Amino acid sequence: MSGAAGVAEVTDADFTREVLGAELPVLVEFTADWCPPCRQMAPVLSALAAEEGDRLKVVQLDVDHNPETTRRYQVLSMPTFIVFRDGEPVRSMVGSRPKRRLLEELSDHL
Repeated sequence: MSGAAGVAEVTDADFTREVLGAELPVLVEFTADWCPPCRQMAPVLSALAAEEGDRLKVVQLDVDHNPETTRRYQVLSMPTFIVFRDGEPVRSMVGSRPKRRLLEELSDHL
């Protein structure tokens, strides 16, 4: 899977280090190659990573290749966005959305 520009891909193997151990809040997009709304979110996530990179880490996790993490957070629909802060999920959102709305929903966590 090719991730959005500036958006790192995480896996079951490195999720604890890259997300739960991150110093910044982390926005994780649970995504899949077969998900058109996920593909629509790629430019939004790239812009978000570029604009908010000093305050927010943006990553993607492919649900088909990382079932352990997907199950752990009970992700059933794509795309699902979960914000992690200090190793804990603090906000969950399902479905694609414009960047402005995503920023509004993230504002309490930045």
